[in-house]
Amino acid sequence: MSPTDSLTFTDRGGSAGDPGAGHAHLGVGRAHGKAILLGEHAVVYGAPALAIPVPQLVATATARRLPGPQDGADRISFAITGPRTSSVTPLASDDLRHLVAEFKERTAVTGRMSVDVLIDCAIPRGSGLGSSAACARAAVLALADVFDRSLDAGAVFDLVQVSETVAHGRASGIDALATGATSPLYFRGGTARELPIAMVEEGAANPPQWSNAKADATRPWGFDALFVIADSGAGGSTKEAVELLRRKFERDPRGRDAFVRQVSSLTNAALHDLGHGQLGDFGARLTENHRLLREIGISTERIDAMVEAALGAGGLGAKISGGGLGGCMIALARDPNGADAVARRLHEAGAVRTWVVPVGRFANHAI
Repeated sequence: MSPTDSLTFTDRGGSAGDPGAGHAHLGVGRAHGKAILLGEHAVVYGAPALAIPVPQLVATATARRLPGPQDGADRISFAITGPRTSSVTPLASDDLRHLVAEFKERTAVTGRMSVDVLIDCAIPRGSGLGSSAACARAAVLALADVFDRSLDAGAVFDLVQVSETVAHGRASGIDALATGATSPLYFRGGTARELPIAMVEEGAANPPQWSNAKADATRPWGFDALFVIADSGAGGSTKEAVELLRRKFERDPRGRDAFVRQVSSLTNAALHDLGHGQLGDFGARLTENHRLLREIGISTERIDAMVEAALGAGGLGAKISGGGLGGCMIALARDPNGADAVARRLHEAGAVRTWVVPVGRFANHAI
């Protein structure tokens, strides 16, 4: 089974293969951020993980084909900008170069490629919110659009994964999928399924229609809550964290096995909580997962303080989210007033910014 056999993703804008794609030599692709709920790092060693899209954090890539001779070396340039800056910064990264080479081979683009790709990314880099995967996904879709190539979900996943593997050294695939998903994901062993929990895109009028063929996908789960994500302001490094744990687990394989076993148990129990609307139990598993991540050296004092602040403000659970060694944490709130209280306390504890991701009956709550 391919990583996306059970999924149909809605790639926001710039659909590859649409009539007129590449018109005026422009192509557009979009993706969004993600947050890991449970399972980061253990997922690399075979444990399951749960992730949630963060649709208000968008990455949009615009690819422009340039005129020129059809022979000679390819000329591909990448640059990035964002909502907090008026500057454009060139990107000369190995991960995107590998992506382009794989894209050209997979889509049979012949002749010289001469393209400028500008990525407008609202996802903070080094935050653990999937900026590298979202930028890669947006770039893949923009290239497919400008070259009038149709890519199915599996092909998009494979191309993003090429970039992610170079960027992080060892990539489970969850970011490559979650940055294009429309609802929370349960991921294990390279495969994923979207869970029938309502989420609404920014600007969308109606809840999503789930395309998962599973019988329970037609019946939304009654998990009604809000997730509060907070940026510590200290950038993390997924690649550094992955390498740190690789060395640690090589020295202590029993410790690795115990960590993976405990996280697997927590994540599977959390999946049950999601399906039965058990917010308190789910929150407790978030906090326990944080304890395990702190014990293996992935958290920081600032993140730990923010976790305690969220719990002190009435949050049902809280943990670091993503690669760690900095970046973001995530907390669970029962209702909008609770989310506001948690967000205020997190800012008091040093968060530089927060985002609220409502799910279930709160999906239409203003964010």
